[in-house]
Amino acid sequence: MQSSSAPSVRRGVLYVAIAATAWGTGGAVAAELYDVGGIGPISVSFWRFLTGLGLLLIAHLVRRSRRPKKALSLRAAFAANPWRALITGSGLAVYQTAYFASVQQAGLTVATVVTLGSGPVLVTIGARLTLGERTGVAGTAAVASGVGGLVLLMGGADGNTGPAPLLGIGYALLSAAGYAGVTLLGRFSGRENTGGAFESTVTGFAVGTVCLLPMALLEGLLPDMARPAWTLALVLYLGAAPTALAYTLFFAGLGAVRATTASVVALVEPLTAAVIGILVFDERLNAVVLTGTALLLFAVLFLAAGEGAGRAASRRTSAPDADHGRHRSHPAAPAKD
Repeated sequence: MQSSSAPSVRRGVLYVAIAATAWGTGGAVAAELYDVGGIGPISVSFWRFLTGLGLLLIAHLVRRSRRPKKALSLRAAFAANPWRALITGSGLAVYQTAYFASVQQAGLTVATVVTLGSGPVLVTIGARLTLGERTGVAGTAAVASGVGGLVLLMGGADGNTGPAPLLGIGYALLSAAGYAGVTLLGRFSGRENTGGAFESTVTGFAVGTVCLLPMALLEGLLPDMARPAWTLALVLYLGAAPTALAYTLFFAGLGAVRATTASVVALVEPLTAAVIGILVFDERLNAVVLTGTALLLFAVLFLAAGEGAGRAASRRTSAPDADHGRHRSHPAAPAKD
């Protein structure tokens, strides 16, 4: 049963779209941090997780002070479902770090196409096998449209292939598998109302931070502070917008929309990156990019409309059943002699 505190379908789609938009800014910020801070992808992920976790903890304390009776404690949230926190945290750490490694080995274009292109496919298959969610012909067409739009969008942009493309593709597939697992678990938890989405996000990031720490220490943890103000600003933004805010909204949105829908709406991420490239780096639009953008937007809008129509049909079919049940619980009085 849908939790009464879960957002509506439209709001859920909006949450996922905002999260994906924030994610789309993270790549450019991380690339700048590589140059300014002189650290590798694992260390960037660690500082992203640690900063995001700190901001989430502050938000949690504010929530607890304002609503002490309604807000769950982090200890209670973890104790209620420790496996959810462990799987979410490790999955987040794996798929983000594997994606950064894929960019290094295969280049940005190949890494993005393989990771984000295979993600919706894996989520669709996983949702059918584990959650019983049916996409139907229309949903399958929307997934194909979204993946095709992504390929065109990235194929129309300039990109260099990295030193080890096959290894990079392997990392990208690992990243997509981690993303699919986190998405399916978030959808299951949101649908079954197994705990607060916000508290689960906090505990998941705590686990992810612990997982990343030893690898970051081996890679080189501390950034170069030749430009301390700019380095700290980049780290703070990376932890705030594409991490703390984005994942809180993403997991909240999964309480209202299907996992397949969320994975396709999340393709707004590369669209955002393309817009940043046009506005900030003076990249040019061409027919291929415009076609890919149109296909992506079509897939997002089509699935959003399908979610709303499906929810409305569900309400219409459940209302007569409820009325019928009420009539049966109050039978007509027997006729008097």
